[in-house]
Amino acid sequence: MEKEILEKYKRSESISTAAIELAKKIVVEDAKVLDIAESVEKKIVELGGGCAFPVNISINEDAAHYTPDINDSLKLKADDLVKIDVGVHVDGYIWDRAFSVCIGSKSHPLIKISERALQEAIKMIKPGMKVFEISEVVENTIVSEGFNPIHNLCGHGLEQYNQHAPPTIPNGRNTIKDEIEAGQVIAMEVFTTDGAGLVTESSPTLIYRFRQTKPVRMIEARKILDTAEKKFNMLPFAKRWLVGIASPVKIDMALKQLMEVDALTEYPILKEESNAKVAQTEETIIVQ
Repeated sequence: MEKEILEKYKRSESISTAAIELAKKIVVEDAKVLDIAESVEKKIVELGGGCAFPVNISINEDAAHYTPDINDSLKLKADDLVKIDVGVHVDGYIWDRAFSVCIGSKSHPLIKISERALQEAIKMIKPGMKVFEISEVVENTIVSEGFNPIHNLCGHGLEQYNQHAPPTIPNGRNTIKDEIEAGQVIAMEVFTTDGAGLVTESSPTLIYRFRQTKPVRMIEARKILDTAEKKFNMLPFAKRWLVGIASPVKIDMALKQLMEVDALTEYPILKEESNAKVAQTEETIIVQ
């Protein structure tokens, strides 16, 4: 990896460390999820980074892709199992991390096992290691404690302005024989549950990404598409980031129109299918 690129990854890592430290202080009972997300995202920008995606604050059975809506009034409650997923980029070079906390408790068994399984996976991530070998260690570690991995969620590679690049490393056993290569940047994430171990798409959708330029009728839709491509660098963005372009009602209409013409990709909330709680731990690794 070129020195200049490595320095940008390290800068992203440093900013994400500060953002995570802030999040750990403010993820407390009665905190509004909107305040948490906006505070962490503001910290990232203040330190010279960009948000690689909106801060995800997914609670209990919601495994991923919940970010606050416009004027969101949701507050954290005692015993909520909260996942905080933070992505930082510098010139498109992304550092992706996540941690979980159980509100009002020092720890939770699902959090402990997700952290341990992640560490076991990180030990395996080196040149020549096959994907299925890493996934097997993740599942074995989790199952040994009587829990399940989320089988249809995965660790993933990171490339410039690309949050989900090869390789894909599922949480559960598979037959993928692709080998890890030196120089790859991998966001390894582990999701644990005491439920069925699968997620399904739910609603609402609060995160989108530029897909392609398409002609659209609404002025607001054209503005959103241009913003998604240029200001957000074709990375995922939050619906609430569009405030200022249009009113909330027109934002909804514009997003619907853009989805109808396949101009955007949507990221629906991912919910554990048996409504069981989920923990997540994630770290980025530069393979050497």
